[in-house]
Amino acid sequence: MHVPDGFIDAPTSVATGAVAAAAVAVSLRGARRELDERTAPLAGLVAAFIFAVQMLNFPVAAGTSGHLLGGALAAILVGPYTGVLCVSVVLLMQGILFADGGLTALGVNITCMAIVTTVIAYGVFRGLVKVLPRARRSVTVASFVAALLSVPAAALAFTLLYAVGGTTDVPIGKVATAMIGVHLLIGIGEATITALTVGAVIAVRPDLVYGARGLKQKLKLRVNGELVDVPAAEPAAPVAARSHRKVWAIGLVTSLVLAGFVSFYASANPDGLEKVAADKGIDNKTEEHATADSPLADYGVKDVEDARLSGGLAGVIGVGVTVVAGSAVFWAVRRRRTDDASPTAVANTAVENTENA
Repeated sequence: MHVPDGFIDAPTSVATGAVAAAAVAVSLRGARRELDERTAPLAGLVAAFIFAVQMLNFPVAAGTSGHLLGGALAAILVGPYTGVLCVSVVLLMQGILFADGGLTALGVNITCMAIVTTVIAYGVFRGLVKVLPRARRSVTVASFVAALLSVPAAALAFTLLYAVGGTTDVPIGKVATAMIGVHLLIGIGEATITALTVGAVIAVRPDLVYGARGLKQKLKLRVNGELVDVPAAEPAAPVAARSHRKVWAIGLVTSLVLAGFVSFYASANPDGLEKVAADKGIDNKTEEHATADSPLADYGVKDVEDARLSGGLAGVIGVGVTVVAGSAVFWAVRRRRTDDASPTAVANTAVENTENA
């Protein structure tokens, strides 16, 4: 789904760039409410994990592969606004350092892969959570369905953008059929990865899953043939007092292993967009990437001849850069929230309101 330069014309690229910029600005404000003592330390890690798993292309059908988009996973783990920022950070790192996804198409990629996937996935997720039993298993099921639907939604969004500003004259109906069809299959892989990851986190630290907050199922006892609520236990220690370091360390090590080692065994087949573009001729005007001469272009380290070592080093560097960049952004947003909520800020606001009155 990484759209290269030349697929979409300049006016449409500028328009989607404006949409993406506005969405990121809104997300920066919204993320202040989401990034608390639980989500702030993990948001940068979620971005790095998405980067790592996106390197793991899996085969789907007819010589085509797919990879995680990550919008659903990020939204469920750390919140929808923060989720948009997570995927946007990944796309920015990929475009600048690895020549993956055009720079003029960055707005298109953020719109399709960050905004559409996150909005659709989180909307579906919240709707399902409201009607399913209030249990942890319901969160996993809702995660699967939400992720599954988010991928063809992103494919549809790209198709609509191509219908408006595509640079080649191709039957848009055939493009839509091919894009949505192959991305439905890719969505199964996305859903599986998302559900497994959310399930793993919720099994050990449910308090760290943003989408699972408040979904505590009361235990029942059967008394005289009727189910009654078990008396409430003594309150547990505040979650803020629990250390996030173990989860963070496990997540970072997992990301490094996936990107630095497992990625070597990923499918070499073209992904869904590349396959459709080649089959339908929408890649006839593809332009060379602005950072094609980057030392990390195409997920390999320049002048390192061993393919395994080159790809592994590139993956490790990518995870490191993404976790640092993401953490810097999210801690800055978190700090801004703290400053806004400080006694001085509150007092100043009260004085201003009094003067205005």
